[in-house]
Amino acid sequence: MSDSPAPSSRFAGFLVWLVPLTALVVSGWLLVRQHRDRGPVIEIAFANGAGLEAGKTPLVHKGVVVGTVMEVGLNPRLDGVTVRVQLDGTARPLAVEGSEFWLLRPEIGLSGVHGLETLLSGARLSVRAGVGRPAMRFQGLDRAPAGEGLQPGHKIVLRTDKLNSLQPGSPVLFREVKVGVVEDHRLADDATHVLVTLRIFRPYDRLVRSDTHFWNSGGLSMKLGLLGAQVHTNSLESLITGGVAFATPDNTTSDPVPEGTVFPLYDDAEKAWLKWAPKLPLGPDPR
Repeated sequence: MSDSPAPSSRFAGFLVWLVPLTALVVSGWLLVRQHRDRGPVIEIAFANGAGLEAGKTPLVHKGVVVGTVMEVGLNPRLDGVTVRVQLDGTARPLAVEGSEFWLLRPEIGLSGVHGLETLLSGARLSVRAGVGRPAMRFQGLDRAPAGEGLQPGHKIVLRTDKLNSLQPGSPVLFREVKVGVVEDHRLADDATHVLVTLRIFRPYDRLVRSDTHFWNSGGLSMKLGLLGAQVHTNSLESLITGGVAFATPDNTTSDPVPEGTVFPLYDDAEKAWLKWAPKLPLGPDPR
């Protein structure tokens, strides 16, 4: 008689090892796939972490969730928080220099209600993609960067002695029609005046020529006469948030101005400006 095991016994022994070996291979494949589907972990510094929840708060880009907050903690100096975010694999291109991150919360102000969609879903992180070298650490913004969420347009800069009631979101009006918004404002480098950046929506940017005049349209204007007082305001929105209006002469022969052109901002409009009605085509934008 032979002492060698029967074929059926050898096959049974092979099956005993095959099952855990298969499980090991499958587990390894799943780990590799999970690692491949995940992007890097980045760190974002904020002044405070109100509304952020580890494992819950999403990072959203163009309406798509591209990451999740993993951890929220105080920084070593105890003067801010560090937020660690796990990016999805498709979001790897966001981990570069120049990307801007901010926390979107519901806010109610004079210029309207912002972040209303977060009332039910909770706060969320938003990002605007940058272009640069790979980066893992970022400084978060207190609010959305200038121009975020606005329709395409042309940037114009106004120079004024004081800001008055202008703020981001204040309307820009042409013949009392909203054709743009105030995008941002800052002090000039020598602090002698204020620079206000406007975004004139297309195709209305064709209305701005080198001889265009801008003035502050916010607030109320009052005229007293024998028959009483006349009160005028351009719009309720500009009354509350401030606003800018502009006009272009009837006989203008200049072309639309390049982006970044600087104009003075006048306190009031002259009577002649209000009568200007140039015929400037606003047909389909060829750009």
